[in-house]
Amino acid sequence: MSAVVLVMCSELRAMLRNRTALAGIVLLAMLTLVSTLVSHHHMRSAEEHRARQQAAAQAAFDAQPDRHPHRVVHYGHFVYRLPSALAAFDAGVDPFTGSSMFLEGHRQNTANFGDVMQSSVLVRFGQLTPAFVLQVLAPLVLVFLGYGVLAQERGRGTLRQLMLQGASTCAIVAGKLAALCLVAGTFALPAFVGLAILAARPEASSAVALALMLAYAVYLVTWCVLVAAVSALVPRRRDALLALVALWAVVALLVPRIAPDIAHAAFPLPDRFQTDVAIAADLRRIGNSHDADDPYFSAFKRDVLERYGVERIEDLPVNYKGLVAVEGERLTSELFDRYAARSAGLQQRQNALVATFATLSPAIALRQLSMAAAQTDLAAHLHFLQQAEAHRYRMVQQLNQLQADGVRYADDTATDAGADRRKRVDRAHWQAIPPFAFRPQPASMLLAAMLPGTLVLLGWLLVALAVLALAARRMEASR
Repeated sequence: MSAVVLVMCSELRAMLRNRTALAGIVLLAMLTLVSTLVSHHHMRSAEEHRARQQAAAQAAFDAQPDRHPHRVVHYGHFVYRLPSALAAFDAGVDPFTGSSMFLEGHRQNTANFGDVMQSSVLVRFGQLTPAFVLQVLAPLVLVFLGYGVLAQERGRGTLRQLMLQGASTCAIVAGKLAALCLVAGTFALPAFVGLAILAARPEASSAVALALMLAYAVYLVTWCVLVAAVSALVPRRRDALLALVALWAVVALLVPRIAPDIAHAAFPLPDRFQTDVAIAADLRRIGNSHDADDPYFSAFKRDVLERYGVERIEDLPVNYKGLVAVEGERLTSELFDRYAARSAGLQQRQNALVATFATLSPAIALRQLSMAAAQTDLAAHLHFLQQAEAHRYRMVQQLNQLQADGVRYADDTATDAGADRRKRVDRAHWQAIPPFAFRPQPASMLLAAMLPGTLVLLGWLLVALAVLALAARRMEASR
């Protein structure tokens, strides 16, 4: 049996004999298991609830009676985004952004009904997910388990005895590190089993799940190497513990907390009130489809009459009011898209600035790639908004065109007792509108989004290994 294995087994036996260390290992492993089960149950419940709500919204939309198409435009429709297969592993920003949208004419709404808005304030402190346990809590437990793996050997004088018995410094350090890595594997095992079960679902990607497991393995191994390196560099156990706790607090808590604040200050995002005021001002400038004397729509009227070769809108073969509705929706949607693109650009810049802090904190790199893999990041949220808006525009314009083609202008402007009935169209028209179906990002895009964070994690691991090698040489020189 090699010296590395002997040292590893000896260290593991010492941990198991230490009741405090054993309790820490068991408790965190149980916490990882519980978080996996709870998060999986929560996401399954959320998926079933959203599916029921989507079915109910679609049924209510289809159940509308024969009516004027523009009334259907204002009736609106709810659409929902079902959680991704891996969302149970890392909830990401989904609890804050919302999972549904109300689609209506002349407006572009945003997502709403996020879990944070519907739950107690405790949700704001973070959900108990496997990702949270492995990103934040597991490194802290590794710190308390491993801060003395080498410092205590130097303090007690047993390090020299091990070397005199034939164990090299490299073997001692490798054995201690292997013991810590096995403990870290114990923490990650329940989460990885749950992740494998989630990856077995038809809509999931095994490649993405495997890449996510490898990223978390690299992250935990990096912490093991850092713990061993500090324990080797600092001769006193107490000082090693203080240094490692400070490192954990900065890397896992402080930097991930202040990075979003710095990004928000660098790229401030206008609030909803400011945006609504600016949109209202721009709407007045581009034209009012409800104002017959509006310059833009006066010119539009002339163009329509010239195109059809008539002199009065009453002589048009289509309903002029429907054409105005189509043009008005096109103008307002282009304006809404510009504001949405501006907001998305600012958010993406904020996110990119936060990502640069990964050089100071591997937790940020892991968090970004973890959310990308679970499709619970900003990109997935914007992807949902874009698809929902595209569906809204198609639906509204189809109804507006139905008004132009299916309702006579004379009936649309009539005020007699039977006019309301004559301007109604068959409800089969909106029942034929295809339902909304969110299309998730393909696995290739997810893997590409995970790549930068993975490279940063590998860089942290290489730096940590270099520091550990330096510490081992110092130990060798000082024996």
